[in-house]
Amino acid sequence: MMKLRHFPMLIIMALYAISTVMGQSNDSEMSIEESYLQEALELMIIRETSRADTRDQKMIALEYIGNALERGSTNDELRSTLEYLSLEGTQNRTLQGGRLMNNFPDVRRQAAKYLGVVGTKEAKDTLVKICLSENEPMVLQEVVKSLGTIGMNDNNDTINAVVWVATRSLNSNAPSDLLAFTAVDTLDKLARKFRTSDPNAIQLLIRISEGPYVNAVKEQARQVLLNMRRYATQQQKS
Repeated sequence: MMKLRHFPMLIIMALYAISTVMGQSNDSEMSIEESYLQEALELMIIRETSRADTRDQKMIALEYIGNALERGSTNDELRSTLEYLSLEGTQNRTLQGGRLMNNFPDVRRQAAKYLGVVGTKEAKDTLVKICLSENEPMVLQEVVKSLGTIGMNDNNDTINAVVWVATRSLNSNAPSDLLAFTAVDTLDKLARKFRTSDPNAIQLLIRISEGPYVNAVKEQARQVLLNMRRYATQQQKS
Protein backbone atom coordinates (compact mmCIF):
# COMPACT_ATOMS: atom_id res chain seq x y z
CA MET A 1 0.00 0.00 0.00
CA MET A 2 1.28 3.48 -0.85
CA LYS A 3 2.27 5.56 2.16
CA LEU A 4 0.56 8.84 1.34
CA ARG A 5 2.31 10.72 4.13
CA HIS A 6 5.45 10.57 2.01
CA PHE A 7 3.74 12.20 -0.97
CA PRO A 8 3.62 15.96 -1.65
CA MET A 9 0.10 17.33 -1.32
CA LEU A 10 0.06 18.02 -5.08
CA ILE A 11 0.51 14.31 -5.80
CA ILE A 12 -2.15 13.29 -3.30
CA MET A 13 -4.60 15.68 -4.97
CA ALA A 14 -3.72 14.26 -8.39
CA LEU A 15 -4.25 10.70 -7.19
CA TYR A 16 -7.64 11.70 -5.78
CA ALA A 17 -8.59 13.40 -9.05
CA ILE A 18 -7.65 10.35 -11.12
CA SER A 19 -9.62 8.02 -8.86
CA THR A 20 -12.62 10.36 -9.09
CA VAL A 21 -12.48 10.51 -12.89
CA MET A 22 -12.14 6.74 -13.20
CA GLY A 23 -14.90 6.17 -10.66
CA GLN A 24 -17.25 8.37 -12.61
CA SER A 25 -16.45 6.48 -15.81
CA ASN A 26 -16.87 2.90 -14.59
CA ASP A 27 -20.16 2.40 -16.38
CA SER A 28 -19.37 4.29 -19.59
CA GLU A 29 -16.54 5.27 -21.85
CA MET A 30 -14.51 8.26 -20.66
CA SER A 31 -15.20 11.48 -22.51
CA ILE A 32 -12.35 13.13 -24.43
CA GLU A 33 -12.07 15.73 -21.68
CA GLU A 34 -11.85 13.09 -18.97
CA SER A 35 -9.25 11.17 -20.94
CA TYR A 36 -7.10 14.28 -21.39
CA LEU A 37 -7.48 15.12 -17.70
CA GLN A 38 -6.41 11.65 -16.63
CA GLU A 39 -3.37 11.73 -18.93
CA ALA A 40 -2.34 15.19 -17.71
CA LEU A 41 -2.63 14.14 -14.08
CA GLU A 42 -0.70 10.93 -14.71
CA LEU A 43 2.10 12.85 -16.40
CA MET A 44 2.27 15.19 -13.42
CA ILE A 45 2.57 12.26 -11.02
CA ILE A 46 5.20 10.62 -13.23
CA ARG A 47 7.20 13.83 -13.49
CA GLU A 48 7.14 14.54 -9.75
CA THR A 49 7.76 11.01 -8.47
CA SER A 50 10.53 10.25 -10.98
CA ARG A 51 12.48 13.25 -9.69
CA ALA A 52 11.94 12.38 -6.03
CA ASP A 53 14.84 11.23 -3.86
CA THR A 54 13.60 7.79 -2.82
CA ARG A 55 13.59 4.51 -4.69
CA ASP A 56 9.95 3.83 -3.76
CA GLN A 57 8.66 6.97 -5.44
CA LYS A 58 10.69 6.29 -8.57
CA MET A 59 9.16 2.81 -8.71
CA ILE A 60 5.71 4.42 -8.47
CA ALA A 61 6.61 6.59 -11.46
CA LEU A 62 7.56 3.43 -13.36
CA GLU A 63 4.27 1.80 -12.39
CA TYR A 64 2.34 4.70 -13.90
CA ILE A 65 4.55 4.62 -17.00
CA GLY A 66 3.86 0.91 -17.39
CA ASN A 67 0.12 1.53 -17.21
CA ALA A 68 0.39 4.29 -19.81
CA LEU A 69 2.41 2.09 -22.18
CA GLU A 70 -0.16 -0.70 -21.84
CA ARG A 71 -2.78 1.75 -23.08
CA GLY A 72 -0.59 2.54 -26.08
CA SER A 73 0.49 6.00 -24.98
CA THR A 74 3.34 7.42 -27.07
CA ASN A 75 3.83 10.68 -25.18
CA ASP A 76 7.48 11.70 -25.52
CA GLU A 77 7.55 12.81 -21.90
CA LEU A 78 7.30 9.15 -20.93
CA ARG A 79 10.36 8.37 -23.03
CA SER A 80 12.38 11.26 -21.62
CA THR A 81 11.43 10.25 -18.06
CA LEU A 82 12.52 6.68 -18.78
CA GLU A 83 15.83 8.01 -20.07
CA TYR A 84 16.29 9.94 -16.83
CA LEU A 85 15.45 6.91 -14.67
CA SER A 86 17.59 4.52 -16.72
CA LEU A 87 20.64 6.67 -15.96
CA GLU A 88 19.77 7.11 -12.27
CA GLY A 89 22.92 6.56 -10.24
CA THR A 90 25.25 6.26 -13.23
CA GLN A 91 25.12 9.47 -15.26
CA ASN A 92 22.52 11.15 -13.04
CA ARG A 93 24.36 11.04 -9.73
CA THR A 94 23.40 12.46 -6.34
CA LEU A 95 26.33 12.62 -3.93
CA GLN A 96 26.24 13.33 -0.22
CA GLY A 97 29.52 13.53 1.60
CA GLY A 98 31.14 11.77 -1.34
CA ARG A 99 28.64 8.90 -1.09
CA LEU A 100 26.38 7.96 -4.00
CA MET A 101 22.81 8.26 -2.74
CA ASN A 102 20.74 7.30 -5.79
CA ASN A 103 22.15 3.98 -6.93
CA PHE A 104 18.93 2.06 -7.72
CA PRO A 105 19.73 -0.80 -10.16
CA ASP A 106 16.15 -2.12 -10.09
CA VAL A 107 14.88 1.31 -11.17
CA ARG A 108 17.35 1.39 -14.06
CA ARG A 109 16.46 -2.16 -15.04
CA GLN A 110 12.72 -1.48 -15.21
CA ALA A 111 13.29 1.77 -17.11
CA ALA A 112 15.45 -0.10 -19.64
CA LYS A 113 12.69 -2.68 -20.09
CA TYR A 114 10.10 0.01 -20.78
CA LEU A 115 12.43 1.75 -23.26
CA GLY A 116 12.24 -1.45 -25.27
CA VAL A 117 8.44 -1.14 -25.23
CA VAL A 118 8.65 2.48 -26.39
CA GLY A 119 10.70 1.22 -29.34
CA THR A 120 11.70 4.53 -30.96
CA LYS A 121 15.08 5.58 -32.30
CA GLU A 122 15.44 7.88 -29.30
CA ALA A 123 14.79 4.94 -26.97
CA LYS A 124 17.41 2.89 -28.83
CA ASP A 125 19.93 5.72 -28.56
CA THR A 126 19.37 5.90 -24.80
CA LEU A 127 19.89 2.15 -24.45
CA VAL A 128 23.17 2.39 -26.38
CA LYS A 129 24.22 5.22 -24.07
CA ILE A 130 23.46 3.08 -21.01
CA CYS A 131 25.88 0.41 -22.24
CA LEU A 132 28.77 2.83 -21.80
CA SER A 133 28.06 3.72 -18.17
CA GLU A 134 26.28 0.74 -16.61
CA ASN A 135 28.08 -1.96 -14.61
CA GLU A 136 25.23 -4.01 -13.14
CA PRO A 137 24.74 -7.27 -15.10
CA MET A 138 21.00 -7.42 -14.35
CA VAL A 139 20.53 -3.93 -15.81
CA LEU A 140 22.71 -4.64 -18.83
CA GLN A 141 20.82 -7.85 -19.52
CA GLU A 142 17.58 -5.87 -19.78
CA VAL A 143 19.28 -3.20 -21.89
CA VAL A 144 20.59 -5.77 -24.38
CA LYS A 145 17.21 -7.51 -24.48
CA SER A 146 15.46 -4.22 -25.20
CA LEU A 147 17.93 -3.45 -27.99
CA GLY A 148 17.00 -6.77 -29.56
CA THR A 149 13.30 -5.99 -29.16
CA ILE A 150 13.65 -2.61 -30.89
CA GLY A 151 15.79 -4.10 -33.65
CA MET A 152 17.48 -0.95 -34.96
CA ASN A 153 21.15 -0.83 -35.90
CA ASP A 154 22.04 2.63 -37.19
CA ASN A 155 25.68 2.68 -38.34
CA ASN A 156 26.12 -0.64 -36.51
CA ASP A 157 25.72 1.15 -33.15
CA THR A 158 23.52 -1.53 -31.59
CA ILE A 159 25.75 -4.45 -32.55
CA ASN A 160 28.81 -2.53 -31.35
CA ALA A 161 27.13 -1.80 -28.01
CA VAL A 162 26.06 -5.42 -27.48
CA VAL A 163 29.53 -6.72 -28.38
CA TRP A 164 31.13 -4.17 -26.03
CA VAL A 165 28.90 -5.14 -23.09
CA ALA A 166 29.27 -8.90 -23.59
CA THR A 167 33.04 -8.68 -24.14
CA ARG A 168 33.50 -6.62 -20.99
CA SER A 169 31.54 -9.23 -19.02
CA LEU A 170 33.51 -12.06 -20.60
CA ASN A 171 36.79 -10.41 -19.64
CA SER A 172 35.69 -9.84 -16.05
CA ASN A 173 36.28 -12.07 -13.04
CA ALA A 174 32.61 -13.12 -12.99
CA PRO A 175 31.14 -13.48 -16.50
CA SER A 176 27.33 -13.48 -16.47
CA ASP A 177 25.60 -16.46 -18.09
CA LEU A 178 22.31 -14.56 -18.40
CA LEU A 179 23.95 -11.53 -19.96
CA ALA A 180 25.88 -13.71 -22.42
CA PHE A 181 22.74 -15.63 -23.38
CA THR A 182 20.79 -12.39 -23.93
CA ALA A 183 23.63 -10.91 -26.00
CA VAL A 184 23.72 -14.02 -28.20
CA ASP A 185 19.96 -13.87 -28.69
CA THR A 186 20.03 -10.17 -29.60
CA LEU A 187 22.88 -10.66 -32.08
CA ASP A 188 20.86 -13.46 -33.67
CA LYS A 189 17.79 -11.21 -34.02
CA LEU A 190 19.83 -8.44 -35.61
CA ALA A 191 21.65 -10.79 -37.98
CA ARG A 192 18.34 -12.34 -39.04
CA LYS A 193 16.74 -8.95 -39.64
CA PHE A 194 19.60 -7.27 -41.49
CA ARG A 195 21.13 -10.42 -43.06
CA THR A 196 24.57 -9.32 -41.88
CA SER A 197 27.43 -11.10 -40.14
CA ASP A 198 29.47 -8.52 -38.26
CA PRO A 199 33.09 -9.70 -37.76
CA ASN A 200 33.20 -8.47 -34.16
CA ALA A 201 29.94 -10.26 -33.40
CA ILE A 202 31.28 -13.46 -34.91
CA GLN A 203 34.47 -13.20 -32.87
CA LEU A 204 32.43 -12.69 -29.70
CA LEU A 205 30.20 -15.68 -30.46
CA ILE A 206 33.27 -17.86 -30.95
CA ARG A 207 34.67 -16.72 -27.60
CA ILE A 208 31.34 -17.34 -25.84
CA SER A 209 31.04 -20.79 -27.42
CA GLU A 210 34.43 -21.66 -25.89
CA GLY A 211 34.16 -19.54 -22.77
CA PRO A 212 33.46 -20.05 -19.04
CA TYR A 213 29.71 -20.41 -19.45
CA VAL A 214 27.16 -23.12 -18.86
CA ASN A 215 26.65 -25.52 -21.76
CA ALA A 216 23.30 -24.00 -22.75
CA VAL A 217 24.93 -20.61 -23.38
CA LYS A 218 27.85 -22.09 -25.33
CA GLU A 219 25.52 -24.22 -27.44
CA GLN A 220 23.33 -21.21 -28.19
CA ALA A 221 26.40 -19.28 -29.39
CA ARG A 222 27.36 -22.16 -31.70
CA GLN A 223 23.83 -22.28 -33.09
CA VAL A 224 23.81 -18.56 -33.82
CA LEU A 225 27.11 -18.88 -35.66
CA LEU A 226 25.44 -21.46 -37.90
CA ASN A 227 22.42 -19.20 -38.26
CA MET A 228 24.60 -16.30 -39.41
CA ARG A 229 26.10 -18.44 -42.13
CA ARG A 230 22.60 -19.33 -43.28
CA TYR A 231 21.44 -15.71 -43.19
CA ALA A 232 24.43 -14.67 -45.30
CA THR A 233 23.64 -17.39 -47.85
CA GLN A 234 20.03 -16.24 -48.05
CA GLN A 235 21.20 -12.66 -48.60
CA GLN A 236 23.40 -13.73 -51.52
CA LYS A 237 20.50 -15.57 -53.15
CA SER A 238 18.05 -12.68 -52.78
